[in-house]
Amino acid sequence: VQLQASGGGLVQAGGSLTLSCAASQRTFSSYAMGWFRQAPAKEREFVGAISWQGDSTYYADSVKGRFTISRDNNANTATLQMNNLEPEDTAVYYCAAKYYKYSSNPDDYDYWGQGTQVTVSS
Repeated sequence: VQLQASGGGLVQAGGSLTLSCAASQRTFSSYAMGWFRQAPAKEREFVGAISWQGDSTYYADSVKGRFTISRDNNANTATLQMNNLEPEDTAVYYCAAKYYKYSSNPDDYDYWGQGTQVTVSS
């Protein structure tokens, strides 16, 4: 599965951005999708994930209530809607695919997108 993340950019604090992750394969629907982020000099951090069916989501406490993950298995895409962004959300954001059940551990994921930069100014 090849993943292509897009939608990053520069936004002011309190603003919104929508990230998309496009998958190359029709078996996309067999994979849970996760979103991670990595700020400079920090380890990769779990943001949230969605089940392969799209009926279950799981978020890090730091983004709960502000970020929403969805997916469209017909279009082979996953989306991360980010609202009320804070400067602390500044990072490179990655989408990742894991066969069947989602996880918050990046080592569990099988495929990764190339990352997209999100910068939130104060």
